[in-house]
Amino acid sequence: MAVVDTGYTSRRHLWRRVRIVAGVVLCALFLFPVFWMVLSSFKMPKDIFTTPPVLFFEPTLETYRSYMSRADITRRMLNTVIVAFGSGALSIVAGTMAGYALARVRLRGAGTIGVLILMSRGVPPIALAVPMFLVARKLGLTDKHITLILAYCTFLIPYVMWLMRAFFQSLPRELEEAAMLDGCGRFGAFFKIIVPISIPGILSTLIFSVILAWEELLFALVLTNRNASTIPVAIAGIAGDTVNGANWGALTAVGTLTVVPVVIFALAVQKWLITGLSEGATKG
Repeated sequence: MAVVDTGYTSRRHLWRRVRIVAGVVLCALFLFPVFWMVLSSFKMPKDIFTTPPVLFFEPTLETYRSYMSRADITRRMLNTVIVAFGSGALSIVAGTMAGYALARVRLRGAGTIGVLILMSRGVPPIALAVPMFLVARKLGLTDKHITLILAYCTFLIPYVMWLMRAFFQSLPRELEEAAMLDGCGRFGAFFKIIVPISIPGILSTLIFSVILAWEELLFALVLTNRNASTIPVAIAGIAGDTVNGANWGALTAVGTLTVVPVVIFALAVQKWLITGLSEGATKG
């Protein structure tokens, strides 16, 4: 008859509870600023600056109504969606094929090429933004969606390429070899075999790329003026208006409008995101 070590079992259960409590506390600490931002966006100015801060107040949508009518938030939100998903999709196409080439095609110095491309992420964005602006102005492409999309691809493609390279390296080479024996070429094996089984990894990388593009400020600030201006530019404009002091009501309202779509998007695609992360971690 097996003897159960009740002391070990109780310690194990206690440690599990400690980890759960620690996780809840850390999540609360990280999420509290977001919670306070959303809460403040429904306050009147007098409630925002009340000391001590109040949790219970009469909510209002006045800040949303007054600022959205002045700053054209709807158009800027649409611009952000177009640019984020456009740059994410273009980066996935280019970065996935580049990552596959570095993972599978026999190239001299493939590892060095991959490291150099990844190191390009370390270049200060302002060093690229100014030349991009000069080129876009020369071509008459300033304040265009396509200009911002291509600018975002400069930092998204290396990110996608590096992630997908690691994902493809975890797949067995026998899959492509079997496809080639059946008459497929390199491109046929890639599109018919590798891409379908890599959908979870591609989708999870796309999600992260869209989020990175959604929150980008510098390129949008330098390359746009009005027609293609995005939500982060609107937030920077509010924060930079120091004539009458920071408009905290507008900042919290626009910040909420920026965060909520990302949260909804993440919740909608969490199935594919978790699947891609788990498969990428367990393959190999």
